[in-house]
Amino acid sequence: MTNLPENEPDQPQSWPQEPSATPGAPTSTPSPSGWQANSTVEFPGTSSPPADPASQGYFTGYPQAPPFSYAPLPPPPSRIPHFGNVLLLAVLAGFGLIATGVVMAIAIHQHLFGIANTQKAMSDIHYILGSEALLYLFTFAAALGIFPLLWHKNLFAGMQWNGGTALRLRWRLISAAVVCFLLAVLSGVFMQSPTNTPIEKIFRAPGAAWVLFAFGVTFAPFFEETFFRGFLLPSLCTAYDWFGEKVQGKPMRPLGEHGHPQWSFAAMVFGSIVTSIPFAGMHAEQTGYALGPFLLLVGVSLVLCSVRLFTRSLASSVLVHACYNFLLFSLMLVGTGGFKHFGKI
Repeated sequence: MTNLPENEPDQPQSWPQEPSATPGAPTSTPSPSGWQANSTVEFPGTSSPPADPASQGYFTGYPQAPPFSYAPLPPPPSRIPHFGNVLLLAVLAGFGLIATGVVMAIAIHQHLFGIANTQKAMSDIHYILGSEALLYLFTFAAALGIFPLLWHKNLFAGMQWNGGTALRLRWRLISAAVVCFLLAVLSGVFMQSPTNTPIEKIFRAPGAAWVLFAFGVTFAPFFEETFFRGFLLPSLCTAYDWFGEKVQGKPMRPLGEHGHPQWSFAAMVFGSIVTSIPFAGMHAEQTGYALGPFLLLVGVSLVLCSVRLFTRSLASSVLVHACYNFLLFSLMLVGTGGFKHFGKI
């Protein structure tokens, strides 16, 4: 009889251990705890896994290391809009001007509004405002498609439109427009404007005043603010701070919460003044290059720049601009008896 215990059928049999091939031979190092061979994988033409499953990745106890990959470093933060964007917008405006000229030439060729030559078109309200509106639209449409590709955000986000801010501050913004309107009234009282200016001649054309009224409270505020306070003003502020950083060797000012630049007070003052001069100059021809209206427009522009910078909302300056124009046209409407008696003003 032997002293070896018999296997009982109710008890699970233990897995027999492999005997060492040679006495004294080194035994194989056991796998770390939790590593198990995947015995369910079948290979074509064989009924067992390869000799070295670890080399094939069939141990599933630990997660497999991801393959080596190269992730490029993100580009340094960019302050937008910058002066290069202003130059690009000017190029787009040049193409818009060419497209507008083509449309106007076709309209004259077709004798639209009874205009048969360019000389008459230059004094007709339909062609004057029509060409200006087309220039705005062509340029804005091109900007709407190109700048999001450069900024990786839509055009309105890049310009800090922030319509909700303008809606929340609407009564304060309307009050700012009233202040600008009072400045215009005082300017008319203390600084005599010349008579028979180009803008007055346009107003006297039949129906022109109403067209100018509609244009002045819609198209003009939106597109003028887009160029002057949406592109030019922030780019000048950024250029001022950038130059100061290079001269003094200072690091770039950190961007704001939504990736917008944070300017110094000196940069905002500089940008506002430099922006206001071409803004007033753009309207100088209409007012006969008079000093009074020019200074008034510089003052109004400074208010608009302040609104844009301190509210961080382009929509706010558009609202102030539109309300200011509305008050001016309303005063003219009342003073001329419904745009009928321009001799009263």
